[in-house]
Amino acid sequence: MSEAKLDMIEVQGQAAVRVQSPDGAQATVLLHGAQVISWIPARGEEQLYLSPQTVIAPGQAVRGGVPVVFPQFNQRGPDTSLPRHGLLRTRAWTVESSRQEKDHAQVTLVFDDNAETRALWPHSFTVELTVSVSNTRLDLELYVQNPSDSAWDFTAALHTYLAVSDVTQVRLLGLEGRPFEDTVLDERHIEDHPEKRFYGEFDRIYSGVKDLLLRDGPRRVNITQAGWPDAVIWNPGPHKCAALADMPDADWQRMLCVEAAAVFEPITLGPEEEWSGRQSLVLLTD
Repeated sequence: MSEAKLDMIEVQGQAAVRVQSPDGAQATVLLHGAQVISWIPARGEEQLYLSPQTVIAPGQAVRGGVPVVFPQFNQRGPDTSLPRHGLLRTRAWTVESSRQEKDHAQVTLVFDDNAETRALWPHSFTVELTVSVSNTRLDLELYVQNPSDSAWDFTAALHTYLAVSDVTQVRLLGLEGRPFEDTVLDERHIEDHPEKRFYGEFDRIYSGVKDLLLRDGPRRVNITQAGWPDAVIWNPGPHKCAALADMPDADWQRMLCVEAAAVFEPITLGPEEEWSGRQSLVLLTD
């Protein structure tokens, strides 16, 4: 085992790190929010959507890639006065470590609470994101620790934006039989479609999801999660997309968010307790 090959680069003037495995697979991670903004498998093409209109700057959320949501998912979580999707996606993280082995490379970024976060949410915490690449695989693991002497709750997500050729033509398998909440219609049901299709605004939170398959023409991406109890599937559709200043009007057709999440039931960490959740994406080539 050796230290991974890390290239410190800038994206729109903001610091980022590019990690590359020996076989050529690579990921680019902003220090701003520890946000993965690119994943290119070995001998492959870009798999994540990043809006060409997003602005990467201190204090601003980046549209695309994989935003880290903690400790509040939208208005669901410990404190609805917190910024939408939490405290960490607009703040600078630190590279903690990196390593490389014969078949993969990884980098870990860390964020510890500070005076700014405690002014908004009065708790001590450590959050780490580990990004691993190998061949046609991307692994993202979020680790949360409570170093304090009092318990607190949180909700969280890896808000993964997948690039697609045309969202109206893709199919998402693996949701059948899962309970869900449709936040557009404010309804709860059991999913009865073996292959989910998308034609406009779509915003659902599913529980008990573990293994999904995205079919996009000949492209297939296997999406699995561990530790995360829920999954959020989101697309703004044409009308909401047109209202987003940081996204081209037609780009709702170019992306689908498949998010590993903990939303329905907040996670409670007692003193010195820890939690982790992983999302794995594999571009299938067989």
